[in-house]
Amino acid sequence: MKAMPTEADNDPARHKALRYFNLFRLIIAGLFLVAGTRLGLGFEAPRLFWATALAYVLIVLALGFPDAERRIGFARLMAIQSFGDIAILSIAMWTSGGYSSGIPVLMMIVLAGAGLVTEGRVVLLMASLATIAVLLENGLRSLATSGPAAGDFFRVALTCASFFGIAIVARLLAQRALANASLAAARGLELARQEAINAYIIRDMHDAIIVLRADGTVRQANPSARALLGQARIEGRPLADIDAALADHCRRAGADEFGQMITLGQARRLLRCRVTGGGSHIGGDRLIYLTDLEDIQRHMQQSKLASLGRLTASMAHEIRNPLSAVAQAAELLYGEKRADMQARLARIINDNAKRIERMIRGVLALGRRERTQPEALPLAEFVAELFDAASLGGEGERAIFRADIAPGLTLGIDRAHLHQILDNLLTNARRYCSGAPGAIRVGAENTGEGQVSVHVRDDGPGVDAQARAHLFEPFFTSHPKGTGLGLYIARELAEANGFTLELLDDDPAAPGAHFVLTGRSLP
Repeated sequence: MKAMPTEADNDPARHKALRYFNLFRLIIAGLFLVAGTRLGLGFEAPRLFWATALAYVLIVLALGFPDAERRIGFARLMAIQSFGDIAILSIAMWTSGGYSSGIPVLMMIVLAGAGLVTEGRVVLLMASLATIAVLLENGLRSLATSGPAAGDFFRVALTCASFFGIAIVARLLAQRALANASLAAARGLELARQEAINAYIIRDMHDAIIVLRADGTVRQANPSARALLGQARIEGRPLADIDAALADHCRRAGADEFGQMITLGQARRLLRCRVTGGGSHIGGDRLIYLTDLEDIQRHMQQSKLASLGRLTASMAHEIRNPLSAVAQAAELLYGEKRADMQARLARIINDNAKRIERMIRGVLALGRRERTQPEALPLAEFVAELFDAASLGGEGERAIFRADIAPGLTLGIDRAHLHQILDNLLTNARRYCSGAPGAIRVGAENTGEGQVSVHVRDDGPGVDAQARAHLFEPFFTSHPKGTGLGLYIARELAEANGFTLELLDDDPAAPGAHFVLTGRSLP
């Protein structure tokens, strides 16, 4: 009956060790058979010794074939071979003069080998059998003679103790080796999985990536790199043979976070090249990142055109209403004779013309968002000037605004952009506040690490949950005279300067809208 496979049956290292162990057995059995009597073995019973040696050779040959391992199973085969070794060596010891023949030393070697190859506690049973065999042989021999000396008893006892010591140590070493092998296999599997993931990431990345060895040959490259360099395969080839300009740039490139612009490949495309690595932690390899700027610029241009199309469609829709009102009012104005009605129609025309002007001014501001000129603006003085400009109606109107800003605080931002951001926030606050003294409050605080937060609050009804989701979208407004571009432009200008603008959640203790502008402070 064929044995069920175990973990040892699938362990190549164990099979290799077993082959070496069988070779050792065959050499010992051959020496016993061919030169045993010359070595002083078997002199007490030569025929029994020769028959035992011949049986040992046959057993080793019969159990050493791979077919025996498949039929019997690794664990059972090792147990049979080990017990056979102890039995054969015990008979050889009996026929060779007992303990003094040196056969117990071979038993120690067999126990050590079995302990390293087998699994479980079989080796301890073998040590017990070897101990019983040596003690029994020595005891029977002492009864048949006048009795051994006390030193012989001590050496026999020490040998038997060595059997167990060698068996235990070999078993512990085997367990440790198995644990290390399992850990190495698990880590190897994890490493292989990680390498597969890394290879997939590199292969799937849009940017071109080249892994360059320390000797200048390409270790790995993704399809984007091969496409940019116009080569079907570049792995294993010197980079200088593929593109001399790129190889020369990599030799001269230093630590550059953003890379440099170079023209590479057969198509002479403009690329950004960034070279990193070269340290001992990655074996001296260097990573080359190639970004196709022409492709990026083409995508940016398409994105700009798409955004311009959406903005133009939105503006056409939003401007249509005030233009219709202007045209209708102008048509009525021609035929109207009453002075009061003429004044009302002229006011309608003026209001809608201003509304169209605000839309166009906002769109123009969006076009200038990338041209920032940051400077250190003293925040307290800047906000005071805004308050004065917004309260031309006198002290009563000025009392609506209140500032709480430390004199030393500054913001590193474009002056025109900060003016438009705060002006939009104050306009919204003025539109929805109660109008009482201190209804609009502007404060600032240093939040650490060179960051300053500017808070704009009002005591109005706040922003409902439905409007919060669309508050910073273009052309979204809840006011009949609003353009819906104020907060959208304010956030765009804030982001252009590296700032953030957000609406905080409602505070039951302080009702009203609460906007926060956060950015860097300059000395």
